[in-house]
Amino acid sequence: MSFLNIINRVNDFTWEIPTGAQEGMLVPGVVFGDRELLEKADRDNALQQVVNVACLPGIVKASLAMPDIHWGYGFPIGGVAATGAEEGVVSPGGVGYDISCGVRLIKTSLSHEEAKGRLREALDLLNARVPKGLGTKGRLRLERKEMARMMAGGAKELVARGIGWDEDLETMEEGGCYAGADPGKVSDKAFARGREQVGTLGSGNHFLEIQVVDEAGPLAGKLGLFEGQVVVMVHSGSRGLGHQVCTDYIEVMGRSLQGYGYRLPDRQLVCAPVQSREGRDYLAAMACAANYAMCNREAITHWIRECFEKVFKSGARKLGMEVLYDVSHNLAKLEEHGVEGRSATLMVHRKGATRSFPGSRPEVGRRFAETGQPVIIPGDMGSFSYVLVGTEEALRLSFGSTCHGAGRAMSRKAAKKKVRGEELKERLESRGIMVRAAHLAGLAEEAPEAYKDVREVVEICEGAGLSRKVARMRPVGVMKG
Repeated sequence: MSFLNIINRVNDFTWEIPTGAQEGMLVPGVVFGDRELLEKADRDNALQQVVNVACLPGIVKASLAMPDIHWGYGFPIGGVAATGAEEGVVSPGGVGYDISCGVRLIKTSLSHEEAKGRLREALDLLNARVPKGLGTKGRLRLERKEMARMMAGGAKELVARGIGWDEDLETMEEGGCYAGADPGKVSDKAFARGREQVGTLGSGNHFLEIQVVDEAGPLAGKLGLFEGQVVVMVHSGSRGLGHQVCTDYIEVMGRSLQGYGYRLPDRQLVCAPVQSREGRDYLAAMACAANYAMCNREAITHWIRECFEKVFKSGARKLGMEVLYDVSHNLAKLEEHGVEGRSATLMVHRKGATRSFPGSRPEVGRRFAETGQPVIIPGDMGSFSYVLVGTEEALRLSFGSTCHGAGRAMSRKAAKKKVRGEELKERLESRGIMVRAAHLAGLAEEAPEAYKDVREVVEICEGAGLSRKVARMRPVGVMKG
């Protein structure tokens, strides 16, 4: 069903699908975008998913979609939905299979001018030392008890082993550890799948990029960014462990769904009450996967620092290799938000959407009280990425959420039919972008033409008030699994 004829334009950046669009809708669907993005979302059935999510038990305010929206499992990717903590549900489809997939930006004090002669060597060393690709084993070997401690304690467990810096924890969501994690709720199969993957990049849309800041706005200096600066971006998640946690609890909730009497328009929206045993168990396992993902990015950061030290013949601290921020875009979290003039505790699902809190929120901490929470937005490997910050307006409009990237415009299968990996590599390198890829076929899946224009997506988010631009980066070296 197409929703283009019934969607209402609220303003230049916001559209609303009314509650009467489909039987069972409890709230409207709200999409941040322009007409062209709406048409793309309608064609790939993502607007139908926005409408389906609006039928979730206990959902409040609206089923929301960011301008990078595209079709996903149950929820659209780019979807945001909040349910009441007492009467609402939690849905694994509202988080996704790659739990706590997220992005981290690592600063350096190097300018592109002084570093460019050694960046090829740096990329080659990173390619050799940071494990990548489907099923790749990492450099860490953890026993089950060590894994359990890491899943319960988060990134500080790695820092205690000398992997990462204490101050890294101040620049990570939740201080590098999501509360409520219980390794006892993680299956043996999930343990086994994650055991040898800590500190690995993975495959698909995951990447490591050496970038150069090519635009820096008024807030950039407050975040330690400057024009011409070399930075490193990491995009990775919870690998096989997170995938298995999602698989396990979709099965668990599928078995219990009928008992709760829920009528869902799509079985992929399988869910359970937040306060039920199934709901609590999933959230405890999800927190374990989230902590694993942050440890994964922390270990990769450690390898990056080691590589830069070797190439640039200086210590990582002298090279200014601080983490700007580490933020997830696949999570469900209990948060306080205003609903109908009162404060309420909500279970906020963000799937392919990034938290975008202003500096006034206690979760942001003192370091970012003046600027707001940094938001790291990757684009495609041939264009740009961004640093944004959260806004007060986002709290009112989107439960403090914004986009998570450019968003796919073409399926992986279609991209492989249209683009040859070898040709793409040559094209990028002719533009001064060095490429290291485990498989050229996988590179083709992530071709720039497979994605929307990240500049347009970011402009819509800023125009709608969901986030503010701070800096733009362009890639000079790309590493893909």
